[in-house]
Amino acid sequence: MARRDRAVVALVTEQFWPQGDFVASSNGMPDVPRLRLPHPVAGSGHDAMGALAERIAGRLVAILRGEQQADNVVEAG
Repeated sequence: MARRDRAVVALVTEQFWPQGDFVASSNGMPDVPRLRLPHPVAGSGHDAMGALAERIAGRLVAILRGEQQADNVVEAG
């Protein structure tokens, strides 16, 4: 989707953050926006995943709209 100029945000858990950097770079998209999630998400149960979705939904939409920076953006300065 990112290669088709669609707004995207990759959801990556804390444990796999370094691998997310590697995958993004090796696919020629080191700057693809990523949102860092707690680990684990899978297997945490319906209620826990629903609560996480509620916590991140607003930020996810703001990143997609360009109103906030993703977690992998490093500020210069």
